[in-house]
Amino acid sequence: MTDEQERVQPSGVWATAVGVARVRALETERENALFRDPLAQAFATAGGLWPSSPPPDDEAARRRRLAVSFSIVIRTKFLDDVLQQASASGVRQVVLLGAGMDSRAFRMDWPEGTRLFEVDTAAPLDFKAAVLRQERAVARCERITVAVDLREDWPGALAAAGHDPAVPTVWIAEGLLIYLPEDAVELLLDRISAQSAAGSRMGLTLGSRGVIERFGADAVPGSAASMWVSEMPDDPVGWLDGHGWEAESHTLRERAAAYGRPIDTPPQREERPGALISAVRR
Repeated sequence: MTDEQERVQPSGVWATAVGVARVRALETERENALFRDPLAQAFATAGGLWPSSPPPDDEAARRRRLAVSFSIVIRTKFLDDVLQQASASGVRQVVLLGAGMDSRAFRMDWPEGTRLFEVDTAAPLDFKAAVLRQERAVARCERITVAVDLREDWPGALAAAGHDPAVPTVWIAEGLLIYLPEDAVELLLDRISAQSAAGSRMGLTLGSRGVIERFGADAVPGSAASMWVSEMPDDPVGWLDGHGWEAESHTLRERAAAYGRPIDTPPQREERPGALISAVRR
């Protein structure tokens, strides 16, 4: 049986990871790409979203799709920077929570001795493994997959896979927390903090205040926006400070301008604390 025949087709929340891969594939084709992800097209193809995906039904839906795609590009670049800064500071343990179709183990340059853990449920990891075999992809660091549901004892599974909480870790939760209810977000952060030595780092993306009302109210059932359930706290820096992290928040508009992709339309509402978070463990 071939990898294509064995491959489980995307469904539920993890299917959104294939949509993210499609956005990254489109960005990779740009002459002035903020990053290049050579595996993204293969993931999107395997998930049935390449070379195209169904067009939105109306102009408002088209604009929403473009806005979400833009945010994915900016957040990807932002978290790439968080990881590069962590590596430069000497961190050699990386944990990607809800890793999905993330290919950073394959597309980024890693210092010798880096161990990268991809934590996700078995279905997306199996789908991903089939595509990686098909593409003969070779990781640029030690890559370890940890098949576990984040609602279960994932710290135990991570420890069993070799993670050492006594040395610094850089944690990435990209496009994840918005799918978790607030109590689950708190539990996840408590668990991250308990596994983080001083000097650990973290990169998070949070749902902006009001994003569910703007994007989720008339979202198509099964779409990413239809599954969003939580937004960031009013004071994300203070929230993380209470968990022992020194954090900085950045808005999408700020980072887009810094990356040479300014948003040329004026903000439609008062700017609030940003949903792109970088933090260091005290």
